[in-house]
Amino acid sequence: MAASESSTRPIAVVTEGGPHIWAIVNALADRVGPVSVILESPESKKRLLVGRARRQGWISAIGQLGTMVLTRLGKRFLAGHAERLIAEEKLATEPRQGQAIIHVPSANGPECLKEIKGIQPGVVLLAGCRLLSKDMLAKIPCPVLNYHAGIAPKYRGMNGGYWALASGDAQNFGTTVHLVDAGVDTGGVLKQARGKAQTGDTIASYALRQAAFSRDICVEAVGNALAGRLDTIDPALPSRQWYHPTIWFYLWTGLTKRVW
Repeated sequence: MAASESSTRPIAVVTEGGPHIWAIVNALADRVGPVSVILESPESKKRLLVGRARRQGWISAIGQLGTMVLTRLGKRFLAGHAERLIAEEKLATEPRQGQAIIHVPSANGPECLKEIKGIQPGVVLLAGCRLLSKDMLAKIPCPVLNYHAGIAPKYRGMNGGYWALASGDAQNFGTTVHLVDAGVDTGGVLKQARGKAQTGDTIASYALRQAAFSRDICVEAVGNALAGRLDTIDPALPSRQWYHPTIWFYLWTGLTKRVW
């Protein structure tokens, strides 16, 4: 298919949602073309906890749950900071009128695949959703990219921006758009963006800050994919997968390093 024909095809974004994701979706709709959002239902907290306990042990899983609860409370208490960030960066963080939104139980389920095939997109962008299986990926008839809130492969997994700051690696506070394979943020890197956390930013607002300086790379990567250009780059970085910080590590790092 010629690039001119490919560029007219729609974009599908598969996500669990969130203000930072809508900032990306709206930027794509404004600058690239029509976007259909496939919105998956959040995974139950019980299932998440049991899965993490199986992989990492109950102590770590419960500690991570504590940080997740604290982060949710932080979003409420620090709502004013988030509102200022959104206004200053001119982020459009809500679905717009007429936005196509399709609800599915899971990004990794047959309902999602059915909707993708019905949309016939030129590219699928994953943004904050479940890990897709190798079998699922093989059935998607177009390039699949992922927007990752961290610099891959050094900060794969969860809370990449937080871990860069907590590790004293502020120069790698950034994001990645990469091709999707069956691993966790291990696909070929297409684009990366780096920025700076600002006074008042915390683990509750890093995703918004990252989205603010990452709209351009999402637009560029999706536009390139629609045109058939999927050239990867080598970040020349070590690879490590990260998880949510435990509540005791989070509090210790906040008190000693002022990284919240």
